Amino acid sequence: MDARAGSLGTACLDALVAFVLPIHCVACGGAVERGSSSPACGACWTRAARLRFPQCDRCGHPLVVRDVPSGSPGPRRCRWCDLLPPHVRAVRSVCWVPEGAGGALVHALKYDGWTALADGMARRMAALAWPLDVVEERAALVPVPLAVDRARERGFNQSALLAASLAPLWGCPVWDDALVRVRATPSQTRLTPADRLRNVAGAFRAAHVARPRLRGAHVVLVDDVVTTAATLNACAAALVEGGARIVSYVTFGRARS
Repeated sequence: MDARAGSLGTACLDALVAFVLPIHCVACGGAVERGSSSPACGACWTRAARLRFPQCDRCGHPLVVRDVPSGSPGPRRCRWCDLLPPHVRAVRSVCWVPEGAGGALVHALKYDGWTALADGMARRMAALAWPLDVVEERAALVPVPLAVDRARERGFNQSALLAASLAPLWGCPVWDDALVRVRATPSQTRLTPADRLRNVAGAFRAAHVARPRLRGAHVVLVDDVVTTAATLNACAAALVEGGARIVSYVTFGRARS
């Protein structure tokens, strides 16, 4: 009887705490399911605008059927691939940003410090479909490094958090010492595509300590968002210069082109 009363009392207390002090979703402000390990609600994860199919096999961008001559099958040409250098094998992203819940989730991680979101993002990144050769060859995950001052101000590198959460799901190591940012760069957010390229040109190099591991390797760069791919391309160029054979990219968000 006492045990039942104790259990009932605990349940009532839990219900009272949940009512008086509800856990709010960091993206939408709604209630988070009790017992959830994520600071975002299930609805926000579901409402993230996923990239639709069919997608380009190389860059993962949704394909648009172009006008082709009558009676001709005509190859589907992906314009987003034009952003990528030849040494980039494949790119995948989970959802569109900044619109919708996906953008709110990225903002909560990156600017509001909700680092626990990295696990949920990584689980969705891990589920993306890749060409078979990428799955068989990927040797390691390389997070995009932050400038020292920005990392100190923020207290973490969101790309490194995503890579650390993704690594056990893919069975890959994280080479967080492979890339070095040799100079700080202004935020890319408000820059034109041409200015983005100039902004990050020469901003990264492969670390000398990592060059033996990079030699001949297929590595996957990890970042939170890709827009014009300028930053990722600059990182990939540094990795290839450091000995990598080929590079792929994975991000949680992708800006519409």
